[in-house]
Order: sequence, then C-alpha cells, then structure tokens
Amino acid sequence: MPPGRAQGIAGPLAASKAFHAAVPDIKASVEQMIVAGDRVVTHLHFTGHFTGTFNGAQGKGQTVDFIATDIYRIREGKITDNWHLEDNLTFLQQLGVVAK
Repeated sequence: MPPGRAQGIAGPLAASKAFHAAVPDIKASVEQMIVAGDRVVTHLHFTGHFTGTFNGAQGKGQTVDFIATDIYRIREGKITDNWHLEDNLTFLQQLGVVAK
C-alpha cells in the first residue's frame, strides 16, 4: 500500500474517489476474466479524460488510456483478498505529471 493509505476496504475506496475526481468520465472494460478455483483474474482497460485534479495538477482534457490486472480471492461468496496492478507510468505520463 502507498504510504498513508488505509488498510481494508477504506484504502481502495479512497483511491477510487481520488481517481474519479481526476477522471470523472472513466470507463472500465473487462478485456478478459479467468476463474480458477478460488481466484478470479480480470484484465481491465480504462479510458477517459483528465478534466479534474490529481495531486494538485489540473486536467486539460487529456485522454487517459491504460490497463490494469486484478486477482481476487473469493471465499464464501465474498472477495477476501485483492491484488491490483495497473500501468501507473502510462497513466501519470498521460496526465502530464511524469515526463515521457
């Protein structure tokens, strides 16, 4: 977890809120989903426009287009664990926060 991010469901909810503030029109497409035993793996494709704010930077309508992968562990019908990996470098470059 990044420094300062809360554990449990509060962490991902805070990250999602900040992300939606930066890219209010974000769309997520499930490119593929694999179910094996107690695991579900999803490959996601995110698109939208940076019109909000992110870490003090104001968007100018830049296109956002990046991928992510989630691995979920399911127990008794609930997600108990989540491993999330996203292409943060591409995302930050598209926002203009990190140089290309």
